[in-house]
Amino acid sequence: MKVIAHISDLHFGTEDTEIAEGLILDLKESKPDLLIVSGDLTQRGRNKQFIQAANFLKKIPSAKIIVPGNHDIPLFDVVRRFFFPLTRYKKYITADLNPFYIDEEIAVHGINTARSFTWENGRISVEQMKMIEKVFCSKNEKLFGIIVTHHPFIPPPKDAGIDLVGRSAKALEIIDKCGVDLLLAGHIHHGYSGDISPFYPSGRRSIISVQAGTAVSNRTRREPNAYNLIHIEKNFFTIEIRIWERNRFSNSIETSYKKRDNEWIRHQD
Repeated sequence: MKVIAHISDLHFGTEDTEIAEGLILDLKESKPDLLIVSGDLTQRGRNKQFIQAANFLKKIPSAKIIVPGNHDIPLFDVVRRFFFPLTRYKKYITADLNPFYIDEEIAVHGINTARSFTWENGRISVEQMKMIEKVFCSKNEKLFGIIVTHHPFIPPPKDAGIDLVGRSAKALEIIDKCGVDLLLAGHIHHGYSGDISPFYPSGRRSIISVQAGTAVSNRTRREPNAYNLIHIEKNFFTIEIRIWERNRFSNSIETSYKKRDNEWIRHQD
């Protein structure tokens, strides 16, 4: 079994220091095999904010897959935004914008969906689709496949009108074909999960999309600070949403999915 910590939307520059330290302590106790950060490490893509984010991540002793979000591209520095959008991210966080992790049980591919020319929305490029196909269509079928983006593939349960990641339907044709089972994202500061099938009826397989709330920022949008702790086996996984309350992170909602043929069956405590 593998344990993955999925955190998102740190927004350093608007962080709560107590919650950030509490998250580090909680992650050190849970000892995940892999830490996944699905974007928006900073609020405005400034040097100081990236340094804060980098120092935070250094305190977590796990392997890491990190992708940028739209807030990691400078907003008001127009020259940097359009000509050097992620130079600070590359300097302080990682130069790899589409990172890959693999071990004996899981294969994880991070995809950068942040774009300079849009305020909030993001998309997957044709070149990135080719990368996904190359990585996952050739992987061992026994490996549990995961894709990480900042922008979501499915909307929240009560907000069907939210913008999804651009070219999602086209990308999912490849994701479906190549046997990926799990999509992790952030962006909208709400934690939830669900099958993509109702939103992409042309798909042949059941694929689960999991969103993380905001981990340490005060930009919580009517939900407490939270992150996901995901326990994965080949045909079974559990999402434990850990929320900040009473000065610590604790288990709030636990949702499990068990695979039956090509369908993921949901169970929630």
